[in-house]
Amino acid sequence: KAAEKAAKGVPADRILAGIKPGPALARAQKVGTKAAKVGFDWPDWQGSFAKIEEEVGEVKGAIASGDREAMRAELGDLLFACVNLARKLELDAEQTLVDATQKFQRRFERVEDELTSRGKTPRTSTLEEMDAIWNAVKVVESESR
Repeated sequence: KAAEKAAKGVPADRILAGIKPGPALARAQKVGTKAAKVGFDWPDWQGSFAKIEEEVGEVKGAIASGDREAMRAELGDLLFACVNLARKLELDAEQTLVDATQKFQRRFERVEDELTSRGKTPRTSTLEEMDAIWNAVKVVESESR
């Protein structure tokens, strides 16, 4: 491996060197995995979860400051911390987000269907009305599991 890295011009002593660009969540998970292999990791998922809570506070602080660069940086830290929690739980972060996005789309389409049955659209409805339908959809989904 060291010889392969050297042939590519990647320093052999750099743990994270050579991780290829790719989907951001998958790359973040690889970075976290490599760092963990040399002991730079929380011992359990609780440490990762506490880091997420810390990062949420930092995002709130950045938003309160109005500093767009700080918001971007802190939100990135929060996303990275979430990826590390997924890794600690032995979940694929990329697939987890794909699944969550599909679930959101399915539920939103059910909200649209219900609004259509009422002669309305999302544009002609209030957030409160759509949220109430959303919550009803969640109840129906949980009952059908």
